[in-house]
Amino acid sequence: MKAVVLLSGGMDSLVTTAMAHEQGFELAAMHVNYGQRTWQKELESFRAICNHYHIEQRLEVNADFLAQIGGSSLTDYSMAVGGADLHGSSIPTSYVPFRNAGFLSMAVSWSEVIGASKIFIGAVEEDSSGYPDCRKVFYDAFNRVIELGTKPETAIEILTPLIEMQKSEIVGKGLELSAPFALSWSCYKREGSACGLCDSCARRLRAFSHAGLRDPIDYEERPLYI
Repeated sequence: MKAVVLLSGGMDSLVTTAMAHEQGFELAAMHVNYGQRTWQKELESFRAICNHYHIEQRLEVNADFLAQIGGSSLTDYSMAVGGADLHGSSIPTSYVPFRNAGFLSMAVSWSEVIGASKIFIGAVEEDSSGYPDCRKVFYDAFNRVIELGTKPETAIEILTPLIEMQKSEIVGKGLELSAPFALSWSCYKREGSACGLCDSCARRLRAFSHAGLRDPIDYEERPLYI
């Protein structure tokens, strides 16, 4: 069985990769550089994780048109990256408009060419930042799009194994599977030491704290998030 895993290099995509690997899939990994602030560090993490799991078939895509479109603090340097907002209900400035739809479209195209039947993506709904393209209903709908938009003999399914998990549960699952968290990168702002203050760092630090573990990556600041 062959599967494409969308591997950003972050904690969630790492654990998703570990789960797909544990299930025995022959993995092909896809990474997208879209002009995000930390693209070099994320690419470094992608390559290191691929090496760890001996993933030879890789696709590194340049989608910097998303930076040209703008509308996100991850790609538009005139917008400030927001701080921790662990209880916020509004969509944060880090949301990249309809990004995951573009990623999935590219992954489906590649899957159809290389004969992969599954696409793994580390989307999280309950404990995410409120991104609309991280909801289960979105992926259910996209699976229908794949069915309608590919060759009749093509059978490709998107799998979201983390979609209903809390971040601390994801850390626990990664620990169970010996996922190399030290190779992953989640910070929205920095490529040296993680800032510890952006929303992504805060959610990651809180997840490790709730799991009773210390995050192995380096932080400029390491607040205790409850």
